[in-house]
Amino acid sequence: MKLYHSSNVIVERPDTKHSRLFLDFGRGFYLTSLHDQAVRYGLRFKRRGQQAWLNTYEFACDDSLWKIKRFDSYDKQWLDFVAQCRDGKDVGDYDLVIGGIANDRVIITLDRYFTGEITQEEALGLLKFEKPNIQYCIV
Repeated sequence: MKLYHSSNVIVERPDTKHSRLFLDFGRGFYLTSLHDQAVRYGLRFKRRGQQAWLNTYEFACDDSLWKIKRFDSYDKQWLDFVAQCRDGKDVGDYDLVIGGIANDRVIITLDRYFTGEITQEEALGLLKFEKPNIQYCIV
């Protein structure tokens, strides 16, 4: 499968040591299978006056060799996992996490939930209308 990673540098191979903390699925190397999503993400670098690179990889993983955590929707399990990761907590010993990205619309709901403005049930009610933009995080 073809996966993409937008950056301000060329990334020859996935690298987890330069990852930021407190991201959706914790520290890791983030990719997407959605070409348009990767291109839009790369525009952030251009708006900052930087170069933008769309790094493309052929990716295959053997489910029997990788410990994989999958989320098929923005559900309670996904919400709890993202909340813990964004809080810097250890959420398990996975090699790869696959699930929805907290895009601009989703992040507003998450922020309201994390600050206590809305309950978990209200957040899940809003998220059920969002179609996940899938991301892959190599941990």
